[in-house]
Amino acid sequence: MDANRLDFTPAVGEHAFTPQQRQLLALGNRLGREKFAPRAAKWDEEASFPFANYDDLREAGLLKICVPAAHGGLGADYPTYMMVAAEVGRFCGATALTWNMHVSSTMWTGVLADGIPMTDTQRAEHAARSRLHFRRVVEEGAIYAQPFSEGSAAAAGRAPFGTTARKVEGGWLVNGRKIFASLSGAANYYGVLCTEDKGDQHPDAKDTLYLAVPATSPGFAISGDWNPLGMRGTVSRNLTFQDVFVSDDEQLMPRGVYWKGAQTWPAMFFTLAPTYMGLANAAYDFTVQYLRGEVPGEPPVKRRMYPTKQIAVAQMRIQLEQLRSLFLRAITEARPNPSKDERMRLYAAQYTVMEGANDIARLAIRTCGGQSMMKHLPLERIYRDSRCGALMLPWTAELVLDRMGRETLYEAGEKDD
Repeated sequence: MDANRLDFTPAVGEHAFTPQQRQLLALGNRLGREKFAPRAAKWDEEASFPFANYDDLREAGLLKICVPAAHGGLGADYPTYMMVAAEVGRFCGATALTWNMHVSSTMWTGVLADGIPMTDTQRAEHAARSRLHFRRVVEEGAIYAQPFSEGSAAAAGRAPFGTTARKVEGGWLVNGRKIFASLSGAANYYGVLCTEDKGDQHPDAKDTLYLAVPATSPGFAISGDWNPLGMRGTVSRNLTFQDVFVSDDEQLMPRGVYWKGAQTWPAMFFTLAPTYMGLANAAYDFTVQYLRGEVPGEPPVKRRMYPTKQIAVAQMRIQLEQLRSLFLRAITEARPNPSKDERMRLYAAQYTVMEGANDIARLAIRTCGGQSMMKHLPLERIYRDSRCGALMLPWTAELVLDRMGRETLYEAGEKDD
């Protein structure tokens, strides 16, 4: 076998991978097959966090995958992370989705921040503070969460966040509430997006702050039940902040920089998609195994000889190749200040992956038949997990359609008379 080729087809399909990408894809695939897949049913059944998987991620160095090499990390760039995340999602959706929240915190302070306009003062401030956060991940194995949602239009970028931070001596006082906060109770730090309270009763989304709230902070609390349809292992409960003091050093970005980043780097909001790219592969992989009679622990009954099954698998493969092609194009051309066409492809990739993953899972269940609905097999969990993708802020399927239509028909600043 060619030493430069992988011995499996990655979730993103075949590509001219770099040596680092091949190495990390092989690592993600091995961990997924040997560790994550056998445990996935447990996290789903219990709606419990995959702590054992995080021990494996930490030991393998994958918690620091996007920490710059100069700070002791693996220094993976945006497309590399996206490829590896899809591979992890192939074996455990909840692990891939929560890992994304953690990795995004290091990407936003690392490779993405490098492409955001800052003053020299802001750049120096950011460099000093990012060292603190990188050191925690590299030396302490710290886990960062990234709670967005509040039940308002803020997470979609259409309103200021209701969670606020007021400047006080040495730091900030944070007040507010987040919902659907993945890694609740598992994270060491919660990367909270909030609006600076300037005392003028006119909150502005441009004044969004990005603060790391330590899990041990007085006034910070986790509440609420967690018993959802899918992605049960994410443990996404409610967070409340009541006069939580956060020091200045806990700023993950300088004042005003997050808003610039959101405008500059739209691909930063595409990082939920790899999980669902992986789930689409998982549904296809299971179907092929099942029809060939090769599912471990199941009777070796072949069902591949029926034309209806063959046609269904062909339809699934066609759709999977479409997902792979668009996803791969979007991640390899991601950059600051993309062109309009690049931005539209990014939206199209988000919609296609999030809806397409569940459609492939739907076809898988119909093709495999009633046995595939049984809890001891992974397909019904894959179906439930894949249905959740279209609902995830800030780019839900509905919001993406709205953005694509509006931005296609209106240039910046245009209005109807």
